[in-house]
Amino acid sequence: MDRSESLLTAQTAQTAGPPATEAAAAPPAYPPGATRVPEPTPPPADPPGRDPRWARPALLGLLAATGLLYLWGLGASGWGNAFYSAAVQAGSQSWEAFFYGSSDAANSITVDKTPASLWLMALSVRVFGLTSWSILVPQALLGVASVAVLYAAVRRWYGPAAGLLAGAVLALTPVATLMFRFNNPDALLVFLLVAAAYATVRAVESASARWLALTGTLVGLGFLTKMLQAFLVIPVFAGVYLLAAPTGPGRRIRHLLLAGLAVVVSAGWWVAIVELVPASARPYIGGSQHNSILELTLGYNGLGRITGDEVGSVGGGARPGGGGGGPFSGQAGLLRMFDTEVGGQISWLLPAALILLVAGLWLAGRAPRTDRTRAGLLLWGGWLLVTGLIFSFMSGIFHAYYTVALAPAVGALVGIGATLLWRAARTAPVPAPAGVAPTGPVPPAGVASTGPVPPAGVAPADGGSAPAGPVRRRRPAATFAGRWRGPVATLLLSGTLAVTAWWSSHLLGRSPEWYPWLRTTVLATGLTVAALLLLLSLLPRTTPAPVTKELASGGGAGADANSLITPAWRGGRAGRWLGAVVVGVGLAVGLAGPAAYALQTAATPHTGSIPSAGPAVAGGFGPGGRGGFPGGRMPGGGSGEFPGFPGGGNGQFPGFPGGGTGAFPGFPGGQDGGSNGTGAVPGFPGGGQLPAMPGGQDGATGQNGGSRGQRGGGMGGLLDAREPSAEMTALLTADADDYTWVAATVGSNNASGYQLATGEPVMPIGGFNGSDPSPTLAQFQRYVADGRVHYFIGGGGFRADGGSDASGQIAAWVAQTFTATTVDGVTVYDLSSGRQG
Repeated sequence: MDRSESLLTAQTAQTAGPPATEAAAAPPAYPPGATRVPEPTPPPADPPGRDPRWARPALLGLLAATGLLYLWGLGASGWGNAFYSAAVQAGSQSWEAFFYGSSDAANSITVDKTPASLWLMALSVRVFGLTSWSILVPQALLGVASVAVLYAAVRRWYGPAAGLLAGAVLALTPVATLMFRFNNPDALLVFLLVAAAYATVRAVESASARWLALTGTLVGLGFLTKMLQAFLVIPVFAGVYLLAAPTGPGRRIRHLLLAGLAVVVSAGWWVAIVELVPASARPYIGGSQHNSILELTLGYNGLGRITGDEVGSVGGGARPGGGGGGPFSGQAGLLRMFDTEVGGQISWLLPAALILLVAGLWLAGRAPRTDRTRAGLLLWGGWLLVTGLIFSFMSGIFHAYYTVALAPAVGALVGIGATLLWRAARTAPVPAPAGVAPTGPVPPAGVASTGPVPPAGVAPADGGSAPAGPVRRRRPAATFAGRWRGPVATLLLSGTLAVTAWWSSHLLGRSPEWYPWLRTTVLATGLTVAALLLLLSLLPRTTPAPVTKELASGGGAGADANSLITPAWRGGRAGRWLGAVVVGVGLAVGLAGPAAYALQTAATPHTGSIPSAGPAVAGGFGPGGRGGFPGGRMPGGGSGEFPGFPGGGNGQFPGFPGGGTGAFPGFPGGQDGGSNGTGAVPGFPGGGQLPAMPGGQDGATGQNGGSRGQRGGGMGGLLDAREPSAEMTALLTADADDYTWVAATVGSNNASGYQLATGEPVMPIGGFNGSDPSPTLAQFQRYVADGRVHYFIGGGGFRADGGSDASGQIAAWVAQTFTATTVDGVTVYDLSSGRQG
């Protein structure tokens, strides 16, 4: 028996008796008319290359529907995340900016990620020009490709039905719909990890070093996409190969070492170049405090996300029992994936996936080491558990859209588990007709047979005389387990559907004003279908007529064993049709909630840095307007208010003592962010002042923490970029060729709006949060003296959790040295008067 065959085939071998070498020693003789009927086994998955006729049209339909969902109205989101769109624009203008992932074509600073996701979009812009479609379409196509590769990975071991269900779950997961229509790095990361899982499947099949090396290469490219998050799957992929590859332990270890080398090479070449190039010859590494990609990898984007120790960040998740920090990350803990902020993004089928994982492992039982059914469950289950638990307990910055990394594993487990349970539930032993001998090898002399007892007068399998009367036989333990296999599988299927319907109803109830009838319909229909599944299991079993006729005529002796695998349908033909209808309705109920959220997400434009799928929910974030909130507002509050905190006024963090309008409490010297016209930024040493931000009234445009999605004022901020007026654009583009940067402003998002509107480099002082020491005050003064920066634009920036105060020093120096003017409500300083020589 091939050591890597599936669980279902392994079960057939186990019920057949001793090894074939023992059975073949003395073939028994049978009286005329006596035949042997093979004991029925659950039907195996369709082998690769022999899919049923419906499989390919169904796959093409799934991919077409996915493409329609991800591409329809894609341009409505504009620049999406302008932070990355500006870097894509820069990469389309400068190959140096392309390589490093710079925020501007003049290469002042990079984005705070490795640049692989930017490369794909920048190449598209170079070919098709700078539009929202040329930036976002590659992301949507990555989504379609991810569904296709997930189908291929699941289908290979479990059949096309499991693959189609897995692909559909991934396509309809709300956070997947969101991120495959958005320009964050997560889209490419998910595709690379799904492709790596497929390569692992191929490697496990034949103990292939080449496929395993490809796995390592794809994970390494994932690092170049979103750094250490890609490495969360490495222990799982390595463990599954070490367990299930059909070769010796020494060879398995050598293959894993080769795969590890592939990870190091594919991920490390870019890191090595960046570290070896002198800092003066490349842009500053955004997100680091010491201009180091290794610091960014291990700190801000690495272990700092786990521990919450992220210098220069905006705060992380609240730790269980208090502590921690940050309004963007929610409460860390075991149930984070189910809370109001995250639940509607990913958790619709998460309970089902966990139940089906346990059920699948139960079905696998004590299978051989190389059993593929168990290996696949461990592969996808390990992915889900390891990544999900780290997301749940990480104390650093966490955003709900990160959970798109869980969607492939959830889809795979639902497809695999549901298919395995359905096969087990609908398959039952077919009693052999009178006069037909049981199949199986003949036990050695002196060993009692464990097969069915032939009727009186029919030769037993050992060739002896027929018993004169009933013979007591010892029934093996496997028979007792098989007897309850179908009922337990049916009960698990029914229970999984009921739990899914209840949880979907609960999630829909978090948006009580959004299609309230859907909640009731999903719950009532789901519970009804779950009950019908149980009722179907009580109907009498019948065998399809053609197979019964074949068995009765004795034609089964020389037939192919696969042709004699007989599903014993409950209730005959009517029961079969009823079962098909019930299963179809059950699948529709399970996918109704996430599908509704996915459609709503596709119909809603999303911009800003923290997008969210689905409608607004009580106590959580809503769909994407500017900064990821509908209409540029956070649900339940005034402009810039964070939900869930009582008493919050416009633009403030409510519930914190001492927080003035627009101020971040707890920082010394915090003042109203614009109502007094001073534009003070709390926490800057010496009361560092940003240039006056006019128009800031109670969180109005122009102050930190102010409203999103409005034109004019101080522009932008931490989470979003706003479109400048035509007057401002004309001012910035005048004499643009005479300057390296047409303008400088605090914060990358603030700068990106101007850069995308003008097509010219704008310096983002301090990087994303305004807390990176790029440039220092001395460097900026030198740029001004050399005539490289034309304007300084007020507004923008954010500072928390330490980091450099260089941006505050620069802003204060500009305000003291140059004269402010106002253009369409925006404070602007002309720095050309500071040019020397």
